[in-house]
Amino acid sequence: MSAARKSLEIRLGHTWRERPLLTQALTHRSHGASNNERLEYLGDGILNCVVGLMLYQRFPEMPEGRLSRLRANLVNQDALHEIARDLDLGSYLRLGEGELKSGGASRPSILADALESLFGAAFLDGGFETARAMIERLFNERICAINPLVQGKDAKTRLQEWLQSRHHGLPRYTLVDTSGQAHAQTFHVECQIAALKITTLGQGCNRKTAEQVAAEVALALVEGRGARGKGQES
Repeated sequence: MSAARKSLEIRLGHTWRERPLLTQALTHRSHGASNNERLEYLGDGILNCVVGLMLYQRFPEMPEGRLSRLRANLVNQDALHEIARDLDLGSYLRLGEGELKSGGASRPSILADALESLFGAAFLDGGFETARAMIERLFNERICAINPLVQGKDAKTRLQEWLQSRHHGLPRYTLVDTSGQAHAQTFHVECQIAALKITTLGQGCNRKTAEQVAAEVALALVEGRGARGKGQES
């Protein structure tokens, strides 16, 4: 278990000095009285503070209302579950027998709470800057992918909803190339919509940004086709 936890610490960017804090952060209430609920409470507050600060600094002209909506989208259960799943956090959790049998290690609410607990444990172990560095490490790509010119939902979500509303299959995103030095790479992603025979390319400072750009181009194409179709019908 120690070797496995060391791998998790490497991915989080912090090695705990107080090992019991890490153990507690990974312990669900079904396992015993010494669990991560209080750490989750603490981590939730720190997470909202740090993500709020990241957005405030990245988008100096953005009004308060939109900053609040962006933060809510970044720190909700779905987003936290996705990050926890990428970390394979479920394999590190200590769960009671019932939760283990019922698939608790993959339950979104348990994974999201455990991730927040890790933020709380990092704060107690190393202070605010330690927790801040960990959160920035995990959320930087997502914040980098935000296009401030687009209101509301991101391009990938809008493209998916457009396709689903017309009973088309979902787009497929493929990383086709990376270029540049390791510290300043450019990612090139292809977006394919098989049903409409559309393929677009996008590039960005990370894969998520490149996917959003490719989706934006694809969305412009499909919406353009829809507009032309309406014009021809009339």
